[in-house]
Amino acid sequence: MSWGTELWDQFDNLEKHTQWGIEFVEKYTKFVKERSEIETNYAKQIRNLSKKYQPKKNSKEEEESKYTFCRAFLTTLNELNDYAGQHEVISENLTSLIITELARYLQELKTERKSHFHDGRKAQQHIESSWKQLEASKKRFERECKEAERAQQYFEKMDADINVTKADVEKARQQAQMRHQMASDSKSEYAAYLEKFNKEQNEHYYTIIPNIFQKLQDMEEKRIERISVCMKTFADVDRQVLPIVGKCLDGMTNAAESIEPKADSKQVVESFKSGFEPPGDVEFEDYGQAMKRTVSETSLSNTKESKEKPGVKAKSKLWPFIKNKNKLSLKLGSVPEDFSHLPPEQRRKKLQGKIDELSKDIQKEMDQRDALTKMKDVYIKNPQMGDPASVDPRLTEIGQNIEKLQSEVQKFEGWLAEVEERMPSKSDSHRKSGLYETQNSTTVSNNCAQDRESPDGSYTEEQNSEVQVKAQPIPTPTTTTEFDDEFDDEEVLPTIGTCKALYPFEGHNEGTISVAEGELLYVIEEDKGDGWTRVRRNEDEEGYVPTSYVEVFLETNAKDS
Repeated sequence: MSWGTELWDQFDNLEKHTQWGIEFVEKYTKFVKERSEIETNYAKQIRNLSKKYQPKKNSKEEEESKYTFCRAFLTTLNELNDYAGQHEVISENLTSLIITELARYLQELKTERKSHFHDGRKAQQHIESSWKQLEASKKRFERECKEAERAQQYFEKMDADINVTKADVEKARQQAQMRHQMASDSKSEYAAYLEKFNKEQNEHYYTIIPNIFQKLQDMEEKRIERISVCMKTFADVDRQVLPIVGKCLDGMTNAAESIEPKADSKQVVESFKSGFEPPGDVEFEDYGQAMKRTVSETSLSNTKESKEKPGVKAKSKLWPFIKNKNKLSLKLGSVPEDFSHLPPEQRRKKLQGKIDELSKDIQKEMDQRDALTKMKDVYIKNPQMGDPASVDPRLTEIGQNIEKLQSEVQKFEGWLAEVEERMPSKSDSHRKSGLYETQNSTTVSNNCAQDRESPDGSYTEEQNSEVQVKAQPIPTPTTTTEFDDEFDDEEVLPTIGTCKALYPFEGHNEGTISVAEGELLYVIEEDKGDGWTRVRRNEDEEGYVPTSYVEVFLETNAKDS
């Protein structure tokens, strides 16, 4: 059914209905906007909640991270943060796909509606103006007819009167004829206006108004269809994030399932195990005999205090429950360097971890020293590549760092040996020192901890033996001319692998290329024995870097060839 044929006389009602449709679109847009704001605020609150319970950067939180339930809770917080991100995605999609589009569509809809009703009013005004012209010509025709009839009657009256002169009769006759002619002209004009109005009225109600109302109907149907699409999009925006939300929830479930009570119980043992043996039986002390009271080796009496104060009865306590004398100092943040505030087992773990950490630092310094030594040798062989003396300050600094680190290792190993000697079980063979596991040929001489122990059991440090750094000469496979020719060659070498920079390299000299630590590059030529590897960053940047500064990953076909 068409509005043009069925609602031809409902112009005002259609105007009100289409205005209500626009207001409905505005109301729906406001609804979606408020929903988007809710999603944004909800996501913000969820993120703040996740951030609030994230572990802080302190030793207590690091200790707690050893337990599976703490790690599971951390995973849950991270998944919750991702979950909040999906609600932000919902808000963003609602804004971009619905709110922004409807705001633009509303402007177009208002403009189109205004144009259609402007055309309708214009057509209505035209037909009303035509009707007024018809009415005016009709009234004029009616008035002229009456005037002609009165003129005719006056002429007949004058013609019948014998007292009237012929001149007056003739004048009356002419007046009557003139009025008849005017009436005839008005009749013709009225007939023309009537025909014109009927034609325009027919065109108005059967052509112009139906076309305008049809356009309004199409506009209204498009508006309803657009609302339908937006409502579907409103649901699809939520549906699109459901898989990712499901993955977040699955991550929380997996985190919960990863909790292992037995492992956490074992971790409690590892964290708080002191290494002491339980106290032995207390021997019977016979006060009835007149003899010196003896104390067993396993007795927990304070024999030293008894000897110093013979007149005071020594109180014996079970020492596992004695408060730590260093507790106050720990509260103040001054942890002893030798971890003497910890029980033997925990102290041993801390010392071993410190030794391993120092060993890694020593290995890193040694690697840098070897790389600089090779570079210095290459500079000696090829002076045009750089000044050998420029490497000496860095080598000296590295040597001093190695000596300092080795001194630290010796100190901690001495404390470790002291702890292991005092442990109830002296069969602990798990002590490791990464210093002796280095791949470098340079050895570090460490004295045994027992040799550094004084007769009274106290530890005395000895000076660390000085490390000798001997730079081995590195043969140069290519001459200066060959080196320059390689860079003058415009042929693009194929990539044979990749490499990762272990240390930063400035590359100020000709033929070299600067790299940053951790940077990935392409290998185009292997080390030929001169300590240099040719790499490429992109099509325009390539050059040599020290082989010891990078970790090379050659492709399989390159290795076979």
